[in-house]
Amino acid sequence: MTDPSQKIGLIAGNGKFPLLVLDAARSKGMQVVVAAIKEEASPEIERRGATAVYWLSLGELSRLIDTFKQEGVTRAIMAGQVKHKQIFSNIKPDWKLAKLLLSLTTRNTDSLIGAIGKVLGEEGITLMNSTALLEPMLASEGVLTRRGPTDSEQTNITYGRAVAHHLSRFDIGQTVVIAEAACVAVEAMEGTDATILRAGEIMKSPSLGKEPSILSRALTVVKVAKPNQDMRFDVPVVGLKTIATMKQAGATCLALDAGRCLLLDREALLSAANEAGICVVAETPVSHIPHHSM
Repeated sequence: MTDPSQKIGLIAGNGKFPLLVLDAARSKGMQVVVAAIKEEASPEIERRGATAVYWLSLGELSRLIDTFKQEGVTRAIMAGQVKHKQIFSNIKPDWKLAKLLLSLTTRNTDSLIGAIGKVLGEEGITLMNSTALLEPMLASEGVLTRRGPTDSEQTNITYGRAVAHHLSRFDIGQTVVIAEAACVAVEAMEGTDATILRAGEIMKSPSLGKEPSILSRALTVVKVAKPNQDMRFDVPVVGLKTIATMKQAGATCLALDAGRCLLLDREALLSAANEAGICVVAETPVSHIPHHSM
């Protein structure tokens, strides 16, 4: 008889994150039942040795629960992004999800996925931290590349962290792009890469060319966790594509939250950053202080 503690469910979104979770679980001898989101997950998930792979559309919450129950899954990990705009524009909710949506007072990503986690819990399926099997991939504190931030980049980081942590409290986005201590772009539903590219386009705007000595074109990207980041989902992730996008946009520095941001393909990412002259640095976030303390 199979040890139930050695079987987990994996709700797979896009990117490499779910593939890495699957590989890590299998390396620990776990059986993995994958619920792959049709609109997001890579077909590669079929070729990584999962016990079973089920393809579900966004909104099929009842089918997700039935699938895990049928497979005897009592613990699950949610890994890989589901684009914010997918959630709010392409979702076709079944009756269970529709009922859940109607019960929400706010319909941001956090409240929706948090509520899904609560429903899964009520059905006997515990959502684990998405990083539980990937702890070594979390950004460690300090300068991670050959060079550290310049004085101007450090000024951008300090300002950008204050802005990003403020915005992240409202679940707007987790990334801001800064130049000369001015906020060039803020992430909303479009995602990190699109935000960085937008900032790059803004800095190439002809109108900025009139005062080249006043405003530096070099961008600093700051990506943070939310003050009370739920590590079960939506954990900040950067990868090789982030570095390529930064290079394209003219960004020279990437600042992250230590211990709360995943570096996918860490060695390759840092090598690419070094080659591009990009600084990557991680700081331990200041503990979130509740607004109302007695």
